[in-house]
Amino acid sequence: MRPPPGLEDTIGPGKVFKLRKAIYGLKQSPRAWYHKLSSTLLDKGFRRSEADHTLFTYPSQRGNIVILIYVDDIIISGNDKVGIQDTKQYLRSIFDIKDLGELKYFLGIEVCRSEEGVFLSQRKYTLDLLKDVGKLGARPVETPLEEKYKSNRKGESNEALFEDVKQYRRLVVKLIYLTITRPDICFAVNQVSQHMQKPTVLHWEMVSRILKYLKGAPGQGIWMVCNKNTELVGYCDAEYAGDRGDRRSTTGYCTFVGGNLVTWKSKKQKVVSLSSAESEYRAMRKLTTELMWLKALLKDLGINIPRPITMHCDNEAAIHIANNSVFHERTKHIEVDCQKVREQVQLGVILPCHTESSEQLADIFTKAASSKVFEYIHSKLGLMDLTRPQVKTLNY
Repeated sequence: MRPPPGLEDTIGPGKVFKLRKAIYGLKQSPRAWYHKLSSTLLDKGFRRSEADHTLFTYPSQRGNIVILIYVDDIIISGNDKVGIQDTKQYLRSIFDIKDLGELKYFLGIEVCRSEEGVFLSQRKYTLDLLKDVGKLGARPVETPLEEKYKSNRKGESNEALFEDVKQYRRLVVKLIYLTITRPDICFAVNQVSQHMQKPTVLHWEMVSRILKYLKGAPGQGIWMVCNKNTELVGYCDAEYAGDRGDRRSTTGYCTFVGGNLVTWKSKKQKVVSLSSAESEYRAMRKLTTELMWLKALLKDLGINIPRPITMHCDNEAAIHIANNSVFHERTKHIEVDCQKVREQVQLGVILPCHTESSEQLADIFTKAASSKVFEYIHSKLGLMDLTRPQVKTLNY
């Protein structure tokens, strides 16, 4: 521990500081710990990723070593087994660390590995959540929201305030963390999280329906296949004026690396779009930023993507605006977003591609889909429940 600035000269022989509060509970402690840990790794020769400052890499002739840190929890991976053991020994000589062995459980995320791939889920976290709210015996539902759900205008439904606001907020925060491995509830959680200040009885019923949906498949997660493919692809969609309260659109996108789902997002746009093409273009701009970040992150991991990244969009007008270098009266209000996307198109980083609405995988991030659409998109996203037996239909 070092004394605060200005008090260095007050320390003399036999004098110590009396702590009125534990260092672990101070706001400065995470920053001080990160500075100490990062400087230790940098002295060892690791490189800090500019795309994610919690990621450190160490390339060598024997392979690569990757370290991902979250406060005082560390994941060490790579294809240099000797280097990994040397890194553990180096960290053990400086810090008091505990080696938990092969990664199986990290911050509520369960990791199951095999020769075919990796399966990520939050089954225990989901079951604990259902147990806390007494929903283990609830009757499951097929979708987290009712089919063709639309937010109600003011005065259209029961607006009686929900009494226990703290319980509502606590459950919604837990559901937000659950979306790390459950993209299927991303849009539903986005809807209930918009009413944290004054939730109504209707909003609480929406939360209860999400919990009943989780009861049907608590072990569902993401299956990532080991196919040695690093192609980067993105899907984006928008629900034009979907919120009937303020008429703002909802942006949804998802990205794949080698056919495996890696990131996804469902978020209401900050401004009101004047057309469906504008709302779709704002979604393209969000996806463009995400793809640029993923490309930089993969580069830090030693994976270069020389070809343009395919961006799937089901709105031809938005694609034409991206490829057209001439602005006119109808597009001047979205000129800033146009410049962002068009710049990357001209540089050869992004390649907009039209896809049919039926094949738009980002559709479930913008609206409440039917159970049939849900089941189809889940298979495309790589979502499955390993705890549920797979039934195959035989044709005779």
